[in-house]
Parts: sequence; C-alpha cells; structure tokens
Amino acid sequence: MRPIIAITMGDPTGIGAEIAVRALANKRFYEEARPLVIGSRGPMEDGLRMVNSDLKLNIIADVSKGRFEYGTIDLLDLDNVDMDKLVYGKVAAMGGKAAFEYIVKGIDLAMAGIVDAVVTGPIHKEALNQAGHHYSGHTEIFAEKTGTKDYSMMLAHKDFRVAHVTTHVSLRKACDLVKKARVLTVIRLAHNAMLELGIEEPRIGVAGLNPHSGEGGLFGDEEIKEIIPAIEEAKGQGMNVEGPVPPDTLFAKALGGQYDIVVAMYHDQGHIPMKTAGFELDLATNTYKSVSGVNITLGLPIIRTSVDHGTAFGKAGQGRANAESLEEAIDYAIQFARGKKRA
Repeated sequence: MRPIIAITMGDPTGIGAEIAVRALANKRFYEEARPLVIGSRGPMEDGLRMVNSDLKLNIIADVSKGRFEYGTIDLLDLDNVDMDKLVYGKVAAMGGKAAFEYIVKGIDLAMAGIVDAVVTGPIHKEALNQAGHHYSGHTEIFAEKTGTKDYSMMLAHKDFRVAHVTTHVSLRKACDLVKKARVLTVIRLAHNAMLELGIEEPRIGVAGLNPHSGEGGLFGDEEIKEIIPAIEEAKGQGMNVEGPVPPDTLFAKALGGQYDIVVAMYHDQGHIPMKTAGFELDLATNTYKSVSGVNITLGLPIIRTSVDHGTAFGKAGQGRANAESLEEAIDYAIQFARGKKRA
C-alpha cells in the first residue's frame, strides 16, 4: 500500500512550487507513495518552466481523481492566486491567504483519512499575518485545527533528531516555560515518535538548560527542580533517557550515534546544531550547496512533516532553488505513514 502524501505548495510568491516540481521528478517517490500537490495551477506551471521540466500537471478537484503516476504531478488546484498580481519574492497578503488555504485543505483531508500525511512547503509569517491569520507558524496552525494540546516540534537531518520543549517565544520566556510536566511531555512525544519510525528501544538524550547543565546549581537550578525530576519519571515509565547532558557536548554525542533523538530546551539550542549539520554554504556563489533538514510536528492525530527553511525570496522565480529539504520531508512522511499502518 503506497500512502497518499499531500504536499502543500507554500506561499506562491516563494520557492514552494519550484521545489515541489524538483522533488517530484524523483521516480522513487512514486514507487513508495502516491504524492499530490495542494496548490494553484499558475505557480505550478511557472515552476515547471523554471526548471525546464517535462513533467505534466493533472489538475484535479478531488483526490480520487489522482493518477499517482511518475511523469505526472497530480495538483489539487484551489485556484486562489491571481497570476496578474503575483510578484515572486515579495511579501503579499494574497500569498499568505493562499498558503493558509492550502494548509487547511491538507489538514482537512488528513483528518478525514483521505490522505495519509501532509508535507508542508515554506510559508512567510508576515504574509500570513497580512492575510489576517495570526499564527507564528505551521505548527500552531496544525495544533489549533486538529485540537491538539500537547505537541512538539522535531527537527531531523537524516538520523540526527531534536525535539523542542519550547520554540517561538523569547529566550527569557523560554526559561520560565521549562517545567517538569512539559519536559516529561516532550520526552514522551519523542519516545513515541521513534517507536513509530520502527526504533524498538529509543535512546533519548535530554539537554540541560544552563551552561554545564547548571553545575549542581551553581549556574541555575532548573535542572535540579524541573529537568531531572522529569527524566527520573520518564525512566520510571520504562523510557531509556539520559541527562541532563551539558548542551555543548550533547549534540556531538547525538551526531556520533549515541542517541536516537535529543530533547532541547529552547528554539536556538536545537536549531543551531541541526542547521549547522544540514546546511552547507558555498561562499563563491553565496548559495547553499546543501539545505537538508525536516520539521516534524509530534503529538498530532495526523502526520505532518515540512521543509526546514523559508520562502527564499532571494531565489524565488529564478529557477535555482534547492529541493533537498522537501525531498527529506517526503521521505520522513512516508516512513511515519508506513509506521502508522503497521501499528
């Protein structure tokens, strides 16, 4: 059974359509899954031209009409972009509105069981807010629309994975949000995600919040009061958890294969090592030779993976975007969908 993977096009003024075309030129995705794009015809036709692709569009209004054959991109066309007004690389309320509608359609289809997973293309938060949708990102939209209370962002670069206790808040507020209950929740979400990926005995490394994990209380007491109690309770529930490990050594251990997943306490603590591992800049051309990384929302009743980069307005409409992150996101969606079917 090949799972149906819905790919939302992202903000039409960005690189979403182009990277969708590039990714779906990979025949393997059609051997392992049934991909379809939720987007708009105009930007997708532009995407085909930008990369000089021989792929064809199959415009559909219903998922059941998809061909799911290599060489054809099935497009669920929401017809919500005025191509006469579209300007690539520019923030616009029209782009934010369209991107939001693609996301909601994907969520609705996944909640109805019509698609097996949703892979989201890049959106622009300012455009989203200009369109009247006041969310800090994809994760919050998915959580609200699925009625999910306990969720976490997980980033992945191949087998290097990080789940976050806090994300889009100030660093000062993040410290206040590191509480035992939340840390334990994210440990549990991380553990369950690894089981879904087929890892029978997940190894979880938990970061400290403070330098040297507080050094026994010398540099802060959050480890003693909140993080260690959460780790001990997780161990009591049968989870293989280690920590709090000083953050300056934890990620090197994870990259070396000591852990299947790391629990980070705040946004940049997890994002910096992940993007250092997955992004490779070519100074000669000032472009990224590699843009690897996947954003996954844990705790949802549906599967959601995403690219780990933005709309790349500096490249939009130029035919030189990198689809590596989207390809990884599709791969992870397929893995999770297979795990769900096994369960």
